[in-house]
Amino acid sequence: MQQATFDSRGSRIRWTEVPGAGPARVYLHGLGSMSAVYHAHIAARPELTGRRSLFVDLPGHGTSDRPADFGYTLEDHADAVGAALDAAGATGAELIAHSMGGAVAIVLAHRRPDLVSRLVLTEANLDAFPPSTAASSGIAAYGEDEFVAREHARVLEAVGPLWAATMRLADPRALHRSAVGLRKGSDPVMRTLLEGLAVDRVFLQGELSGELAGRERLETAGVRVVTVPGAGHNVMFDNPDAFAAAVAGTG
Repeated sequence: MQQATFDSRGSRIRWTEVPGAGPARVYLHGLGSMSAVYHAHIAARPELTGRRSLFVDLPGHGTSDRPADFGYTLEDHADAVGAALDAAGATGAELIAHSMGGAVAIVLAHRRPDLVSRLVLTEANLDAFPPSTAASSGIAAYGEDEFVAREHARVLEAVGPLWAATMRLADPRALHRSAVGLRKGSDPVMRTLLEGLAVDRVFLQGELSGELAGRERLETAGVRVVTVPGAGHNVMFDNPDAFAAAVAGTG
């Protein structure tokens, strides 16, 4: 495990690293998740081994610190990941990022283009104010203190055992602030940033999640959108073959 300081109080963002050739592949998780849990089985596949791989836990999640005075906005998360990549010497990295992690990756690619050479986004949040059915909207609908005191336990029950296994490791206040930041989105919004980036961009959409809004415009901007058969939001679990092929650049 490696770590780097990401704020003025010495809080640390942490990641598990597998050595290998560059450019590094950096895996980022979604809201209430952990990177290694969602991506280690992908990085270990024969077509992907041999590359340096970093499984980064966002602030407030997994093994990373959870400072009470941190904002947990998309920009805050992106800057923390940037601090990790700076410490790791991982310039020109490929970011493989899921859900909220995809939004963080887009913001990082915009703010620190020296760190990012490619984006593989899995059902990343592209727009502010997602529908009320989205978990981030449900969490952000409560006040912070109300969520921490009463609603956190209810949400853990509602999301099911798979997601709850990692969500219960996230700090409740960090979880709420991250959800609020995700609902607010970046400025300009993530979709606009993604369309304007010059790096190689792949967007994976699970077939079971329905058609991606604004797909044609994304493709016109050079984003390769792939609909993954038989997959929902967690493409890396539902169709690992297709997911690994997209990361490898063969699918």
